[in-house]
Amino acid sequence: MVYINEELCKGCYICIDICPKGVYSKSDKVNKKGVPMPEADSDKCIKCKLCTLMCPDQVISIGDGD
Repeated sequence: MVYINEELCKGCYICIDICPKGVYSKSDKVNKKGVPMPEADSDKCIKCKLCTLMCPDQVISIGDGD
């Protein structure tokens, strides 16, 4: 399962650009700061964790065993 901390996300979309499986996409949902949030399709995730490594604000976490 892919978890996105909505309070910390600043909408840089590095996760969208870096994901080799296209897990992330832009959504219409905004956080409290008014930043459009990425959404994740956890079913596509292969748990390579590139997104967690590249996210500058450590917003994303990948649940093991889900």
